[in-house]
Order: sequence, then C-alpha cells, then structure tokens
Amino acid sequence: MKLLFVADPLESFKTYKDTTFTMMREAARRGHELWACQAGDLVWRRGARVVARDARAVALTGREQDPWFDELTRAELALADVQAVLMRQDPPFDSEYFYATHLLQQAEREGARVFNRPASLRDHPEKLAILEFPQYIAPTLVARQPEAVRAFHAEHGDIILKPLDGMGGMGIFRVAADGLNLGSIIETLNRHGTTTVMAQKYLSEIAHGDKRVLVIGGEPVPHCLARIPQGSEIRGNLAVGGKGVARPLSARDHEIAAAIGATLVTRGLLLIGLDIIGECLTEINVTSPTCFREISDQTGFDVPRMFVDALERALAATPARG
Repeated sequence: MKLLFVADPLESFKTYKDTTFTMMREAARRGHELWACQAGDLVWRRGARVVARDARAVALTGREQDPWFDELTRAELALADVQAVLMRQDPPFDSEYFYATHLLQQAEREGARVFNRPASLRDHPEKLAILEFPQYIAPTLVARQPEAVRAFHAEHGDIILKPLDGMGGMGIFRVAADGLNLGSIIETLNRHGTTTVMAQKYLSEIAHGDKRVLVIGGEPVPHCLARIPQGSEIRGNLAVGGKGVARPLSARDHEIAAAIGATLVTRGLLLIGLDIIGECLTEINVTSPTCFREISDQTGFDVPRMFVDALERALAATPARG
C-alpha cells in the first residue's frame, strides 16, 4: 500500500522517541510505500483534486540517527491516489490546522481515506472532548466568566486552571486552598472575561503519574505510560521534564478506555490517547497521540504493530469514499 504521512518536517523528528517514526518503520517492514508531506503542502483548486504539491517518497535507512531516511523522489501526489493518509501533524490546533482538516475532508469526498478523520479532529478538541463522558471525569468547569472560576475555586479549594488551546502542559496553573495568585492567574488565562478556560479539581494522584492510555481501533493498549512530575513540578508532561514509566492498565483505566474507544472508533478516530489521573479522565488526545516508543521499549508490547494491524483492518473493512 501507498501511505502518505502529513507530519512535521522529517528532519525535525527525534527518532528515539517519535511515534510517527515507529509507525513508518512498521509500515516499511511490511513492504508499504512511504510518502510524507507537510500540511502546508496541501493544495486544492476548482476542477482538480486535493494534492500534496511537494510530497516526498522516502525509504528508511534502518538507522535511528541521521540520516534515518533517504529521499527517493519528490512529486505532486493526489491524496485520493494513496491507500491511506495519516494526519500526524503535532499540535497546536490553530487556524492553519483547522484549514488543513477542511482540505483533508475535501480529499475524503474525492475518495481518500484519512486517519484520524478530519471532521472528527475538529469535533473532538482535546480539552473539551471529555464533556461527553462526565461519568469518568473529575469536577470540571468550562467558563468565560471570572466569577464562575472564583466560585469553582471556593467550592473545591484546590484546583487546576488550564487554557483550552494549550499542549504539553503549557499554561497549566495550580491554585491551592489559600487562593494565592488566583486573580492574577484568571487575568492571565481568561483575559478579563474574553477567553474561555477550564478548571478542574486538583487530583493528588498526579504524584503517581498522569497516565497516557492509548486506544487503537477501539481497543486499549494493555500498558500505559505514567508521566510522573519531577521535583517541584505539578505537571507530568514529558515536554516539561516528567518521567515516563510504563505500567499495566488498571481495571479502571481499562474500563474508561474500552468505553470511550468503542464510541470514538465509530467516528473515524483510529488512534486516541487518553490522559487519566488516578481514576479520572482529564483529556482525550486525537490530533497526534504519542508514547508508542516508550511503552514498546519498556514493556516489549509492540504498539506500532497493533496500530498498523488496525490500519490495515480499517482499510480492508470499508471501501474508499467518493
């Protein structure tokens, strides 16, 4: 099969931990043809199909250090002419990402198969997607009014505040029961009532890790990656220095993952990453979930193999649209 990865520049990959690299390596092992482009390469014009104007055909060298790939050729490639398009551009989900999903959706109308589905990427913002599953989440508030945030803090005492468009732990604040700096933090995130924010009850279980639970084709990966805060940090994100420790799923982890996975896979979300602290779901990641490499290396469970198996099943089960 011919696979097109829409991703960040290949030269920027940190192959020792990059999930997209592990997908490409497993696909290449099975003999699939690898192509790559950036979202900015997507073009549509009236009377033509969506194309990647500067797509790169690549072959892996078998190395994990540069050069880890050889570029075979560059060409204009219609997305409907490949068997699968994998949208793997990293967040943030900004206006350009939004526009890219519309181009990808147009490619779907022309017959392309896109994973994760573009409409579902738009419909499941990673902070707000949890609102559909209140039975699994901690006390949570989404509001623009500063007084609503203050009332939530008064009720719960110790809370986390976060922007809706943050990633990698960016912009997350803890406000303890004393309310120290609450006003300043609200002003910073809420911008005097002009920007919606999320508040959640602080979960002390974060000391044991913010668990990334992967769900592939609706099925939970049997191990998660607990991202444990280090030093005085309250955030476990690997991007801010959290320590990643792979663990078997708990019964509660599996319950949450199986239920949400069964729902979201029907919407074309082949791969999702759930963030779970203690027994509570805190986020649903759909844009470019990671941690394949860390889980595989620490446990021996082959996450990329599970992913490509699921991709091949999805392609075999449903014919291309268009």
